Amino acid sequence: MDRWQYLIVMAICLLLTAPLEIVLGARVYRRPVLLTHTVLPVVAIFLVWDGLAIAADVWSYNPRYLTGIRLPFAIPLEELVFFLVIPLCGLLTYEAVTTLLARLRRPRAGALRKGVQR
Repeated sequence: MDRWQYLIVMAICLLLTAPLEIVLGARVYRRPVLLTHTVLPVVAIFLVWDGLAIAADVWSYNPRYLTGIRLPFAIPLEELVFFLVIPLCGLLTYEAVTTLLARLRRPRAGALRKGVQR
């Protein structure tokens, strides 16, 4: 079970932020260009960084918590998943908060009819 912990944590992150798309209308999954432009640069930069750090023996990963699947340059699969999931969760959170704040700033229809401003 230990070898799945890293991936389980990533799945939990996705599950916890999924309601932001559905309930608050973050609209991240419905805008694939935004998603791609946001996540892919992060993935590219940090995979290169990880590959260089692993090659230079700057850091390593405890195999007890990894599936054993390795990408080129000995990068664990879990690192790729991390670099995909965490920016996605951050983008979902940002877009949900932006959407929620926009809704809160919108004047209510009843207040406009009565001449009341917020």
